[in-house]
Amino acid sequence: MALLLATSLASLHLLAGATLAAVDVCGQINLGTSPATKVYYPVDLLGNYAADLSHWASSSSDLSACTVEPANAADVGTILTLIGSARVPFAVKGGGHTANPGFSSTPGVHISMTKFSDVVYDAPSQTVRIGAGLVWDDFKVYAALDPLGVNVVGGRVSGVGVAGFTLGGGYSWKTNQYGLTVDTITAYKLVKPSGAVVTVTQASDPELFFALKGGGNNFGIVTDFTLKTFPQTQVWGGLITYTADKLPAVANAVAAFAANVTDPKAAIIPAVNFLATQPGVSHIMFYDGPTAPSGIFDDFLAIPHFTKDVKTRSFLDLVQSAPSDATSGTRGAFHTVGLRSYSKTMIDAIINETIYWGAALTLAGAAFVSYDIEPFLPSIYTHGTLPKAFPFTAEPFIPLNLYYAWAPSLTDGFFHDALRASAAHLTQVALADGQTGVDTAPLYPNYALIGTPLSRIYGSNLATMQAVKAIVDPTNVMGLAGGWKI
Repeated sequence: MALLLATSLASLHLLAGATLAAVDVCGQINLGTSPATKVYYPVDLLGNYAADLSHWASSSSDLSACTVEPANAADVGTILTLIGSARVPFAVKGGGHTANPGFSSTPGVHISMTKFSDVVYDAPSQTVRIGAGLVWDDFKVYAALDPLGVNVVGGRVSGVGVAGFTLGGGYSWKTNQYGLTVDTITAYKLVKPSGAVVTVTQASDPELFFALKGGGNNFGIVTDFTLKTFPQTQVWGGLITYTADKLPAVANAVAAFAANVTDPKAAIIPAVNFLATQPGVSHIMFYDGPTAPSGIFDDFLAIPHFTKDVKTRSFLDLVQSAPSDATSGTRGAFHTVGLRSYSKTMIDAIINETIYWGAALTLAGAAFVSYDIEPFLPSIYTHGTLPKAFPFTAEPFIPLNLYYAWAPSLTDGFFHDALRASAAHLTQVALADGQTGVDTAPLYPNYALIGTPLSRIYGSNLATMQAVKAIVDPTNVMGLAGGWKI
């Protein structure tokens, strides 16, 4: 009964909202691509249509005229050509972890990259080619590389897709050592809006290569990424949680770590959370080796914990120990602040924000409120020797991630406004703390809330990116899709 009701609702939406032009393009795609490429409609009863549309945050999903699973780059070219000719809205979904509505969903033609799932390691060049439809921890990427003793600069928690993460920049557990994910890219296999399939490298097209490194989906559809690999042993770390009464001790330990730890193999994400009327901390520790040197994490281990899952393990096992899927399926949104440091003043303000907004938003249907502290080393932007679209400055700004999850769709705007208000307040706290330039700092595109000005994401790089786009996409085909449109 539930399936029939969902199908009926989808069909009604199709009749009411999707354009006849989009439906017509779906048919053209079905006829014009290879048999391996699949097109699904709202009447699909086998779950393919629903799976293609599914996102980590339910508020990021939409009902489309059809979903398309292209089987190869040539078919992606055909699809883009047909969409561009008809000027219909479309979306491109990799892993579906974006929290901004409309960024990888549409009432038009929904392209799911799920069939691009290869992981091909090349030992002589020490690189790996990874398909755009993969999730970092879905037993394909990290699992495939683990027996080879190598790894990439990829996602830190479960459920994060390769494509959106990489096209936005990519902060990783290995970023302190090697930079952002885009600093380790050697090639993109790109389907241009014209339908042409090209391999983009620094040598072949330096301007386009620059623009793709953090520039999102503005220049075509990437089907495969080639990344440098690095040696990988077992790692040490995992999740440890603390109750509300331990917040002062945790704040002191985080401030000490941020101020004193310079070992690039060490990293943490302490998330100050508000759940079921109570604050607490979910803290992930990471050391890129089987054993962490004494002194680095001692302060955290000395605090009495609520739960503890910290040990020597595989990199994949550590990533999967992070509870990012706990709120999967709810409505949700991220936002961010670019900071120069995590001082004790800043950490205390973040804790206060969590408690304040956690209590206030519970009345509006909040399921979860979280502020994720990410004290990277100030040298993280110095590893890449080539220019990139994001970040637009080499100054050492590091991200703070704000995340709210909720149930009622009627309160979407309320939660978005709260995220903006909280980020603005924490920016003012940082300025008062002596952190100059945080009000104009780059904002990580994979965290930034919809409506964030492009100047805060791409800054001085925006004009160059727009010039590249004018060459690659003169008719603005990619403007028919969601995302950070330049």
